[in-house]
Amino acid sequence: MSCAEQYVLLAVNGTLMRGLELEPNMIAAKAIFQKEAKTEKTYRLWSINDIHPAMIRVAKEDTTAISVDLEVWSVPKEGLADILLNEPAGLSIGKVKLDSGEVVLGVLGEPELVVGMKEISAFGGWRKYIATI
Repeated sequence: MSCAEQYVLLAVNGTLMRGLELEPNMIAAKAIFQKEAKTEKTYRLWSINDIHPAMIRVAKEDTTAISVDLEVWSVPKEGLADILLNEPAGLSIGKVKLDSGEVVLGVLGEPELVVGMKEISAFGGWRKYIATI
């Protein structure tokens, strides 16, 4: 198995990003930061009690959809489970489409998680939102 086959790309949009609360989970999993990126314009973003965000994919026809700022990390396959197991309840791993057209694994919120929560899509990303609170 080649080195590239032992890693997966993971898009993170909240507290797993560099310098934030759960970045140590990325480091413990031996993840390597690759780049800053944006999603295609088919997502919305909520704050879950100002502790972490939840990003949800919506229909392309949804006029409130945005491109979300995120980071892409290269994660050893065996470390991916550790990252997910340490994520808050209601967050999961799914496929995320970047504005470049590339599809990578990413952290997504479950729709039930955002019920009654504050939508923060207008900020474009978690870092921009937390800078205001």
